[in-house]
Amino acid sequence: MRSIFVMDPIGSINIAGDSTYALMRESSRRGWEVWWCHPSWMWAEGGRTKARCQRVVTTVAGFEPAEWAEQELSSFQLVWMRKDPPFDMSYIFSTYLLDLVGVDTVVLNAPAALRARNEKLFAAALTDLTPPTLISADVRRIVEFVASQPDRVVLKPWDGNGGRGVLVTRAGDPNLRSMIEVLSDEGRRYILAQRYLPEIVQGDKRIILIDGEPAGAVLRVPGPGDHRGNLHVGATAHATTLTAREHEICARIGPTLRAEGMLFVGIDVIGNWLTEINVTSPTGLQEINAFDGVVLEARLLDAAVRRWESRT
Repeated sequence: MRSIFVMDPIGSINIAGDSTYALMRESSRRGWEVWWCHPSWMWAEGGRTKARCQRVVTTVAGFEPAEWAEQELSSFQLVWMRKDPPFDMSYIFSTYLLDLVGVDTVVLNAPAALRARNEKLFAAALTDLTPPTLISADVRRIVEFVASQPDRVVLKPWDGNGGRGVLVTRAGDPNLRSMIEVLSDEGRRYILAQRYLPEIVQGDKRIILIDGEPAGAVLRVPGPGDHRGNLHVGATAHATTLTAREHEICARIGPTLRAEGMLFVGIDVIGNWLTEINVTSPTGLQEINAFDGVVLEARLLDAAVRRWESRT
């Protein structure tokens, strides 16, 4: 098997917790050829997508880079789109380039699904599974929504990741309008306003789904003085299991994920509520492996191979 990972530069990867590293490491362990490229190194010519890319062997110590080459992406069996957000026009355009990869190659997650299923809006459409949410660029409308909620409200950019730009406020906060104006760029950018879930103090649960089925979870408890359950900003990881409600959430969204080619997805649940469906570059594999004694990247590669075999 030959795999290529479309991703951020390998020198920026923290191998201690990165899920892309785990996938690359397992691929190398199996003796597969592993290559990587940055999205900006791709181009289309003659209706085919090509890239300037580098072969690497991924070891327990990190990356051992090898030769550079220009390759057609259709020469690989698996193409992994693992570029971190922001989900901007450059990201979207890279998915159009990935649409031109040959039909005998599996692109994961599927480019059309990456475009269609924005991580925050995808969840917000499932109103019985998510807390009350407003998506708007209208400062006045957002202020009114905040006033309609019984307690605090979370404000966050629609295209953010890793807790960036997430704020907690409430009606009567003298900084409320200023917060909204900054996040929305004076009403020019959409943001999300969502009812604050006090259960966040017990943790934000990241659940990994592989081909639509729950495979494991990790509980991320915010650090002192913070409200964000993101490990890189100070939250701590804890072992956990899935509740009946979380199995219900997975059962509701799983068939859609499977049908639309979203092999590797991470959902976030606070209390009994779904807050995000992460499809662009989910993480959490290494933490779950450590707590549960599993190797989720091996399950992911097996599922990817099955996808490829079904096309040939």
